[in-house]
Amino acid sequence: MLLFGLLNSSIIAQSTIHGEVQNTNGILLEGVNVVLNPTYSGTTTNTDGQFQLQNIATGNYILTLSYIGYKTLKDTIKVTNEDILRDYFLEEDLLNLQNVIVTGTFEPKVQLESSTSMSVLNADMIQQVYPQGTANLLQSIPGTFVDAAAGEIFTKVYTRGVSASAEDDMGWYYVSLQEDGLPVSLAQYSYFSPDLFHRMDLTTDKVEAIRGGSAAVTALNAPGGIYNFISKDIQNKFSGDIKISTGIQGENNYLRKIDAFVGSPLGNNWFLNAGGHYRIDDGARNTNFTFSKGGQFKFNLIKRNKNGYLKFYAKLLDDFTNRYTGVAAVNWNDPTPAYGQNFSSTSLLMPSFNDDIPNGRNLSQGGSNSFNPSKGVHAKDLAFGFAISQDLGHNWKLKNNLKFSTKSANWQTSISNAFVSLNDPLAYFISGADFPIGQVVFKEAQSGTEIARIDNSGTLAGQPIQYLSDGTLPNDAIMGTSAWYIENNADEWMNQLTISKKIDHHNITGGLALGFSDNSFFNQGSFGYVTYEPNPRMLQVTLENPSEPIIELSDDNGISNYGGLFFVNSKANVSQIATFLNDNWDISEDFNLDLGLRYETINHKGNKDRFAPYVQDGGLDGNSNTAYDNGILAPTGEKDHFNFNYNYLSFSAGINYKMNSNSAVFLRFSQGNKAPELNYYFNNFSNVPINKKGEVQKINQAEIGVKYSQSNFSFTSTLFWSELTNIGTANFEFDADNNSIFYTPILFNTSRTIGLEWESVYEPIQNITIRFNGVVQDPKATKWKIYDAAGSVDTSDDQTIDYSGNTLAFNPKMMTNLSSEYQKNKISGFIKWQFMGKRFGNVANGFELDSYSIFNMGAGYQINTHLSAQILVSNLFNSKGLANFYGANSFGASANGATKEYISANPEESFVVFPVLQRSALLELKYSF
Repeated sequence: MLLFGLLNSSIIAQSTIHGEVQNTNGILLEGVNVVLNPTYSGTTTNTDGQFQLQNIATGNYILTLSYIGYKTLKDTIKVTNEDILRDYFLEEDLLNLQNVIVTGTFEPKVQLESSTSMSVLNADMIQQVYPQGTANLLQSIPGTFVDAAAGEIFTKVYTRGVSASAEDDMGWYYVSLQEDGLPVSLAQYSYFSPDLFHRMDLTTDKVEAIRGGSAAVTALNAPGGIYNFISKDIQNKFSGDIKISTGIQGENNYLRKIDAFVGSPLGNNWFLNAGGHYRIDDGARNTNFTFSKGGQFKFNLIKRNKNGYLKFYAKLLDDFTNRYTGVAAVNWNDPTPAYGQNFSSTSLLMPSFNDDIPNGRNLSQGGSNSFNPSKGVHAKDLAFGFAISQDLGHNWKLKNNLKFSTKSANWQTSISNAFVSLNDPLAYFISGADFPIGQVVFKEAQSGTEIARIDNSGTLAGQPIQYLSDGTLPNDAIMGTSAWYIENNADEWMNQLTISKKIDHHNITGGLALGFSDNSFFNQGSFGYVTYEPNPRMLQVTLENPSEPIIELSDDNGISNYGGLFFVNSKANVSQIATFLNDNWDISEDFNLDLGLRYETINHKGNKDRFAPYVQDGGLDGNSNTAYDNGILAPTGEKDHFNFNYNYLSFSAGINYKMNSNSAVFLRFSQGNKAPELNYYFNNFSNVPINKKGEVQKINQAEIGVKYSQSNFSFTSTLFWSELTNIGTANFEFDADNNSIFYTPILFNTSRTIGLEWESVYEPIQNITIRFNGVVQDPKATKWKIYDAAGSVDTSDDQTIDYSGNTLAFNPKMMTNLSSEYQKNKISGFIKWQFMGKRFGNVANGFELDSYSIFNMGAGYQINTHLSAQILVSNLFNSKGLANFYGANSFGASANGATKEYISANPEESFVVFPVLQRSALLELKYSF
């Protein structure tokens, strides 16, 4: 009887909390997260905006309602023996200023109350962007310079003029690309950047982006900013999405993609989220192979308790993609396509073929590398980890996030696509043959059909070639390109531990960040004989002088000078250890002071093989008539070792004054550091001792900003100053005398940028939203010198050129985004205008890339409760804007060589540019449940 009484009393003492959630326009909101603390029980609103929490014991609670795009609402509730009915109205948060952010801070914080320059892209904004890669999405974030003209990878992303070492093959040099608070990749080096291992799909809930500022003390070796892709979290009911997409781009090239996501409670406060995608993409430009194919799978498993949570997560990425090279242009003042090429459709990539190229690392064992340009870059990433967050009592809190990943990136593609005239002896000597002079025959490799037969005997005396048959080569040239084979591998382990304690008005956080990465890098280049035309063909080339044996300058597929252009074989271990201390001090109800210190130590330890041409009569195969295997570079057995430490202290201090519940101003000063990446050792010190460590770059930034949030108008604005010092610069050069590629000595320079960023949203009338963001800035190369190698490794004619005071290259003085969005009942639509201002293509300020505009649009319709359709159009008016510049159209040329003097002396010379990707249209069908 006593047991029955106790149970009956318990049942009677439990109540239900239920109600309805609408926005201020009276529209019922589905999917609002409703959480009751301290029980941590939760649910989401249904299609009628209704929610219900059952079996709530008597007591005092806080009910929290959160929904992306709306201000978080908290309500104190006292539960007695009666059911409680509460209806709520959520106010729109146009810039997410009233929402909690987790990036660039050691504790979750409402954005309006933080002293950082932060932008947020929610799931709806992400779905408005045509799926062309991570960098392409980030163009919507104010103050972020993005070059995504090469496709999904080989992209550049930076902010506030902190850009000098962000090269095309390491375009994320200063910023951290993160997933759920940890870097996608710990190490960076040439052709191994984090965009290789990141793809977007329905598993992403939002993106938080911080420009400079507190990144100096909250990120591992990434003071330029953080772009954190946050995965979907707890789903309080079984739900999900399946999206099927089909699109057309360029000249009838197709994209097919399927995305899926599902989330569900599992009982006993366990929750599961899982999803991913698979795609087949022909690409925006014309190739004779599928440009991208593959996908990823992600999941997380969360256990929630009254004091926090434990989360297990994993990702499997297995993806093939490629990247575009430049297009030839003439007319320095108004670039137009040259040699029959097209800014919209030409790719100039090698066609698909299968070859086996000797592996310089193990020639004696007969080793070889399979090579097919259609494979592009095969990126694989297996990552798994766990995160924990627990309140320990007495105002102590512990967080830890640990991740292990194993990565590989295998490149099989072409690099460079320069014009090489048949009148240039380089076209024949680059084959590796001793004296390829006389009658040269070019056959189409695929069919074996002879295309042209020439006599090049006069080229050594500066005379033109003579055609000996009716056939000719397109543009009387071949393409200066290389069969580019790379093997990158990395095993990485990273962990971030924080412990915080609230003491009076202080929230003090200390912690330890660890990162360890074991890397191997192998790079081998062979020359490829390819026609110089919009749809290149491989060429089988032979020297057929009368009464002499036929000399094969290429193999049957058109590959020549096996492994003779360059050779790098290196291994390196990277360890990054950082300890940090942060004090978030609420001086008063309105004033908050944020002080952070970070001490970081980085160790690079590894070795690099010395190499020399493999010497054997007749080359590798012993046949003197096959010249293409005569110059293979191979290890000599000697290694150059390196073992260097980089230690530095960074700090950041910010103060935020909350003027009222809707507005605040902040001020922040930061001093960050950027240690060299592994490319410093891999790209330099060719066959010489690695006896000097790289310089740590210094980044000083000051910013003052204002934030304002109202129901129909919100904006943020930040005035900033940034200075980057100790910038090491070197050029990629080609010596025509000995057919070798080399990097020039490193010089150290300084840049400074002053600018104003802003982000604003306005709803003039119900159902229409206008967004406007951008940056105006003044980027300067305050101290800048370039090493001029005069086109050879011989240093006797070298000189240093001073460009101090010029405008900093590849930094526009203005970038803006303007959009208008419409949403009513079942219909939605938007149109966006992206403006990119003029930029100089080099620090010499010899060539200026013109400004351009891109318009994107979309429209959607809610067919029924579960099914919706959307159409997206990117680059609606097919802009021919130029995103990048590679200098003169000659093998081994660089952008820095196109000085004003060079352009004046060569007005008819062609040059290489990167046009933006052309128009693409996508139809999406999404089923939600």
